[in-house]
Amino acid sequence: GGMVLVLPGLYVGGVESCSSPEALAAAGVVAVLTVDAEEPPAVPGVRASRSVAVAAAYLMKTQGLGWEQALAAVRAAKPDAQVNPGFQRQLKLYEAMGCAVDTSSVLYKRYRLEMLSERFSEPQDLPPEVFAVDPTTICQTLNTEVLYRCRKCRRALFRSSSILSHTEGIGPTAFAHKRITNSAQLSGNGQEKCTSYFIEPVQWMEPALLGVMEGQLLCPKCKSKLGSFSWRGDQCSCGRWVTPAFQIHRSRVDEVRTLPVGNFQTPKT
Repeated sequence: GGMVLVLPGLYVGGVESCSSPEALAAAGVVAVLTVDAEEPPAVPGVRASRSVAVAAAYLMKTQGLGWEQALAAVRAAKPDAQVNPGFQRQLKLYEAMGCAVDTSSVLYKRYRLEMLSERFSEPQDLPPEVFAVDPTTICQTLNTEVLYRCRKCRRALFRSSSILSHTEGIGPTAFAHKRITNSAQLSGNGQEKCTSYFIEPVQWMEPALLGVMEGQLLCPKCKSKLGSFSWRGDQCSCGRWVTPAFQIHRSRVDEVRTLPVGNFQTPKT
């Protein structure tokens, strides 16, 4: 339909709302954000769902509203406003990240990987931003990050920033697809029960991940087995189901902490 006033200066409407420059000028509209797919949507109402979600996100950011409050505010002005489950999930994520898009956030990385796992039956190519930089290709920075390396040949494998913790509480749990087992609910924070690190994909893994749904993860240098991956997901030893799963067994790697002074490293004792 036509433009609907949500807040002073904020309107939501269909594409036909933009067809009359005179009407836009009369309403005091100075900028139009068009949100549309390149192809016409196969599902009726998809465009409306997208514009409603963007308006709700704007209210969350500027008015400090939660995602449900923001949607209610848009619906108060436009009772037929609908948001599909996918956009609802994005609004929940946006709220969980403090109404900012933080691509380094564990929540964001997990969401992006889950979207990939749902989209592909067997990934033939993956967007490069999904992969963490191979730690052997960049200089070690003097910060608090822990480096993890192959216990057998000491090749650097990943950094602590690549670990996708599943004990963060309400965040990741909100995006869990499968119910956790009773044992996981009894394990406190669960971290002491986890025998593997679940991490984001690292550049050296790419050849192993393409064209298959699951397989082993081998050290790129000495080829010893480090763990496994599954785009369908796998269960951690603490009971939590993680989708997709890229797991490295703790027993196969060593932690290396960077000292605050100098350029040398010391293994953690």
